[in-house]
Amino acid sequence: MLELSNNNELPVIPAKRYFTIGEVSDLCAVKPHVLRYWEQEFSQLKPIKRRGNRRYYQRQDVLLIRQIRGLLYEEGFTIGGAKQRLGEAEETEPQNQRMIRELRVELEHILAILAA
Repeated sequence: MLELSNNNELPVIPAKRYFTIGEVSDLCAVKPHVLRYWEQEFSQLKPIKRRGNRRYYQRQDVLLIRQIRGLLYEEGFTIGGAKQRLGEAEETEPQNQRMIRELRVELEHILAILAA
């Protein structure tokens, strides 16, 4: 995950399962209309929508919003740059999993040779 540099002055995220858009707005120091815009721009940000199209964010959504906020407001990234930066963080995990899978296949092959 990316560093949450200057997000230290933001309030602590309470131990709750779901947060309303107003609560997230307060927790992340971002206006609700900005949150709705970011939902359109960042595919990773997907709050649960319930009756009446009300949004409910989970803890990982709040953390992602704080990351986006840090990239845009504190580090000076553009929306495109922030998307790219967040995309890089997502791409490394599947690459690591692929490497582990390949290593496991190699080790199993070596084990079969040693067992023979």
